[in-house]
Amino acid sequence: MHQSQAIMLLQSIRPNIVQAIRAYRPDDLQAAAQEVGQHFLYTNLSEAKDKQDVFDIIARDFLFPDHFGKNLDALYDCITDAVHKSGPQPGFIVVLELLPNDARMDRESRELLLDAFRDAADFWSERKVPFRVFYSIAVSGKESAGNWDKAEVAQNDTPAKPVKVSKNAPQPMIMNLPPMSSVFDTAQLLSAA
Repeated sequence: MHQSQAIMLLQSIRPNIVQAIRAYRPDDLQAAAQEVGQHFLYTNLSEAKDKQDVFDIIARDFLFPDHFGKNLDALYDCITDAVHKSGPQPGFIVVLELLPNDARMDRESRELLLDAFRDAADFWSERKVPFRVFYSIAVSGKESAGNWDKAEVAQNDTPAKPVKVSKNAPQPMIMNLPPMSSVFDTAQLLSAA
């Protein structure tokens, strides 16, 4: 991505927002962050078995310090005040990919997690530092958009028939992002504070 493309991409997105990733690709967001010198934090939460796993994976991928409390307050502290105290920040682009979408983490728990990031966006906005968060929610092939938070629906559905794919169909795009693609190291920043 050229610098002008990165700047145009980021100019099209409010500087302090938490939104569904929809039209954006994580690798484009990563390239934009690198071009403009912002921190890029990426995590894939598809392996989370419960809310505690979500905190564990975020802590691991965002390089939080060992003493991270693994709760919403500690998450907020690690991405706001503690980092702010370490010195001026260039901005942040955060990608939370595949938030659990079943009994492992219900809708209310997901919203509370996203609220911590929304509060962090407000914190950084007051300091004139861009903090953009993009998230996606894991989708079960058996669940419709109308009942996305009802895990029991998927368990009671009849098995889906395999889909036939033409041999001429385009191959699916597979993204291979590293768990952490940034020089952002919270533990290092917190020790400097």
